Amino acid sequence: ILAQAAIVVDKDSGVVIYAKNENLRFSPASTTKIMTALTALDYFKLTDVLEVKRATGEGSILGLVRGEKMTFLDLLYAMLLPSANDAAFVIAQNYPGEEKIFIEKMNQKAKLLGLNNTHFQDPAGLLDQDGYTTPLELARLASYALDNKIFSQIVSTKYRFISDIYAVNTYSLLNRNKLLGINGISGIKTGFTDEAGGVLVTSKEQNGHTLIIVVMRSEDRFGDTLALASYVSDSLTYLSIHP
Repeated sequence: ILAQAAIVVDKDSGVVIYAKNENLRFSPASTTKIMTALTALDYFKLTDVLEVKRATGEGSILGLVRGEKMTFLDLLYAMLLPSANDAAFVIAQNYPGEEKIFIEKMNQKAKLLGLNNTHFQDPAGLLDQDGYTTPLELARLASYALDNKIFSQIVSTKYRFISDIYAVNTYSLLNRNKLLGINGISGIKTGFTDEAGGVLVTSKEQNGHTLIIVVMRSEDRFGDTLALASYVSDSLTYLSIHP
């Protein structure tokens, strides 16, 4: 594979099936939004109305404007499907204490989950030099996230139409994960910056089990993931253990 680091983990057991530089630190890019979603889900209700306080135009965005109001659920879809950075910042802006406190909560949650080689500097994953994680810890974060039914449902969605609360501005969302629905792939999140390279966190259903595949700093994140998915499909056998 072309990725500088990768890992395949069985979600329920935590058993590592394949690993390459799994403990080295890399920028998570937009896979940061996995933690952004989990931190926000701890506080907001899906029907809460959030307001755009400061618009951002950096990277992948919806084009939200100051004063625009949307439900938290629609912002989650915008953040996790097309990876809208402005949606991530709006969520953080509406948290008590705004962005600074929200980022602190993200890092507190990482510590609670035992992710000691993980640090977040912003809710969208744009600050590459200050945000980092490892393939192993990103896989652990993804495994935890999939236990949240709302998160799991959103990341497995291919298309979604959303609007502001007045239905004045409507947005058509397309999931950036090109592999969704192929050979049991059911999520999770893409990421890319010039510094991070291609990042992809994938969940794959196989024989009643869920596998987590992570590739980091890849020149072909989708190709690498398909290669790893094919490898485990051909090589992995589950055996029952009797006491």
